[in-house]
Amino acid sequence: MARPVFIIDGSRTPFLKARSGPGPFTPVDLAVQCGRPLLARQPFAPTDFDQVILGCVNVIADEMNPARVAALRLGMGEDMVAFTVQINCGSGMQSIDTAYRYIREGHADMVLAGGTEALSHAPLVWPNSGVRWFAGLATAKGVAAKLAAAFKLRPRYLKPIIGLERGLTDPITELNMGQTAEVVGHLFGITRAQSDAYAAESHRRLAHAQAEGFLKGEVETAFSRDGKFFDHDDGVRSDSTAETLAKLRPVFERPWGQVTAGNSSQITDGASWVILASDAAVAKHKLTPKAAIVDSNWAALDPGIMGLGPVMSATPLLTRNNLTLQDIETWELNEAFATQVLGCLAAWNDDKFCREILGLDGAAGEIDRERLNVDGGAISLGHPVGTSGNRIVLHLVNAMKRLGTRRGIATECIGGGLGGAMLIEAV
Repeated sequence: MARPVFIIDGSRTPFLKARSGPGPFTPVDLAVQCGRPLLARQPFAPTDFDQVILGCVNVIADEMNPARVAALRLGMGEDMVAFTVQINCGSGMQSIDTAYRYIREGHADMVLAGGTEALSHAPLVWPNSGVRWFAGLATAKGVAAKLAAAFKLRPRYLKPIIGLERGLTDPITELNMGQTAEVVGHLFGITRAQSDAYAAESHRRLAHAQAEGFLKGEVETAFSRDGKFFDHDDGVRSDSTAETLAKLRPVFERPWGQVTAGNSSQITDGASWVILASDAAVAKHKLTPKAAIVDSNWAALDPGIMGLGPVMSATPLLTRNNLTLQDIETWELNEAFATQVLGCLAAWNDDKFCREILGLDGAAGEIDRERLNVDGGAISLGHPVGTSGNRIVLHLVNAMKRLGTRRGIATECIGGGLGGAMLIEAV
């Protein structure tokens, strides 16, 4: 029989907006910064875990298999099995889902599952012409041959390509992620004014959550090697309004596009962890669970409309658990783009879409905006790709506890045409 799986605790770093040059933390640095205080407050030893699973997309050369590097730096023991998962924006949720399935099936009792990303450390990539020139120079035999190869150098060979830009472009459709959001917005008639209003509300909600202390216990202060400290998500702009955002130019489809830097998620560094345990581990260590994972679901769709991933993944999750949209009291839907979030809401409320695509009897209905991303989301705090899926589950659990709600869903769109959703129930 499937065993119950509980979320015990979790923490994350502040999400730090990527600016010019590499940020103060590598992916593993970030994972360690929020992992140490999380493990230090537990009534068991770090070595008591069965394994560590960490989502990360932008793995840097000095930290191959960052899960293992982080586990060792966290003092979890040389015999700790640790592996890294990658499913683009869903990586941080995939780590939780993999841990959930290990525990549910009886293969583990306690797992540390996380996500980390330092997008400011994304590499610059040589163009292929430059790589070929370097190869020719390296393999040339003798002084004359090396000089001949060297004289073939052209300035364009040394012009680097921004790796992050390449990574955020779908190799099948050749659309970047912002363009896929434009497609979703066009399909459902989402206006620029609606997107800007949504983005301004995201900033307002995060600023309110920070001011009220709602994120205490979730966000751990991070200390860089030069002695600086970081104690809050620094991408929030509390003075944002729909009117000020309306002044920004479209980024991806000029001049008529709806998606701007102001109504898109921010390029950010950050990490997050959650602790998952079986009922046996709960009893053994006298733990107090915060929530239980009821079910999870992954879905795939046309990469050109990847923003509808939450609709495609969350709807089957609801159906097989005999639930409706209205039965879910708290939602975390990752804010890749305001237009994309609004497109998902519109899809669920579209009778034809729900009948023909989702196989429902009619429109699924509306999600009350007061139940959705109650403390803001990636537009205001950022979207470290490998981390966000973990953060939305962690924050969903904490928000449900604060609000006293019973059921919640964390869901996200995933680059490449995927979606992930997880059903959480309060304990």
